[in-house]
Amino acid sequence: MDNSRSVAAHVLTLVVGSGKSLDRVLAKAFESYSDTRDRAFIQELVYGVLRRYWTLQPQLQHLLRRPLRDRDRSLEMLLLVGLYQIQYLSTPPYAAVAATVDACVDFKKPWAKGLVNGTLRNAIRKSDQLAKLVLESPSADTAHPEWFVREIRKQWPNNWQNILSANNEHPPLTLRVNQQRLSRESYLQKLGEQGIDAQATRHSEQGIRLISPLNVADLPDFDAGCVSVQDEAAQLANEVLEIPECGRILDACAAPGGKTAHILEASESRLEVVAIDESRERMGLLEQSMQRLGLKLVTHVADAAALGDWWDNSPFDRILLDAPCSGSGVIRRHPDIKLHRRASDIENLRVRQRRLLDALWPLIKPGGKLVYATCSIFKGENDKVLEEFVEANDSAKVDRIAADWGSSSDFGRQIITGEEDMDGFYYARLIKR
Repeated sequence: MDNSRSVAAHVLTLVVGSGKSLDRVLAKAFESYSDTRDRAFIQELVYGVLRRYWTLQPQLQHLLRRPLRDRDRSLEMLLLVGLYQIQYLSTPPYAAVAATVDACVDFKKPWAKGLVNGTLRNAIRKSDQLAKLVLESPSADTAHPEWFVREIRKQWPNNWQNILSANNEHPPLTLRVNQQRLSRESYLQKLGEQGIDAQATRHSEQGIRLISPLNVADLPDFDAGCVSVQDEAAQLANEVLEIPECGRILDACAAPGGKTAHILEASESRLEVVAIDESRERMGLLEQSMQRLGLKLVTHVADAAALGDWWDNSPFDRILLDAPCSGSGVIRRHPDIKLHRRASDIENLRVRQRRLLDALWPLIKPGGKLVYATCSIFKGENDKVLEEFVEANDSAKVDRIAADWGSSSDFGRQIITGEEDMDGFYYARLIKR
């Protein structure tokens, strides 16, 4: 495919129609594109449509005389790409229409040119009518599925609008400086010398936030392991973990390894770090990252709760359980979450989270600490899980997190999406009596 719009439509067809992972499908599509500008435009179209899917889809159905057939899903996605350009990008509307019509050739559907041309031109003419249609539906107005809007309004009555708005925004590019290589101040100077505007993050001592997004390949000394991409909220794991000078640390559900690397970057050689993840593919990404950063650790590809498959019966001073969750706090970075998640997933995930806690707690030394973390803003995956666990385990005591970020909850600390430009994140810390 030569047309960026047809590539975007193809990616969307796999993500929306077949439930594929956005990251994987987009990475595959990029294999044929070396030009960073082409990649950036394709990504803008794909991410934009996914962020605004619940706004664009009802408009498209209103414009079509009859629903498209399932076998024409790629054409439906192409029309959404066209609508997104018209409504959200600076491309002149009729130029966007013409380019989208041309993309029909890549799908071997020249007959569809008239349909695409007519539908998109009609969208331009009926812009006021379409805007009114959006305002009549909370789902379309917020660009979120109804169940998500309902839950966020119920759980965050004072912040729900800010959360939903943040989910639809472009997130900042935040970096973590490898303190074993250089200081944050030194790297800020490197960025300044190359004309890259950046500022130190407020809460993470190794964090840097870029003023404008940038391809990581253009970052100074990225390949040399001087810096990694990681949101500031995720960088706070080290502070909560209270890393000891020596001992043994387990990073459960570790891949792709951002928090693992941060632990190693902040520690001396006297620390033994063990990382485990059940995904061989994701563990491969972790190992690549460790090689780039020049870090060493013990890794296992296994289910962390299946102790017989990996544990050597030696207890840990610290455990970081970055539990599998809904990802509701990182939707702005992974907009396909809006399509892939269902309300019923929360209870299923809670069961998995509790299973991991129950399995890993016996591995902690007396006086040792376990940090439970999720990138979720749903209380059912956070405080509810901790409440049930603490009630069932007399040896578990909540160790309050004193911090000036996020807000205190019954058992931990919660950052909501967009708060101080951070992702949504939850941390709780338990100490073993």
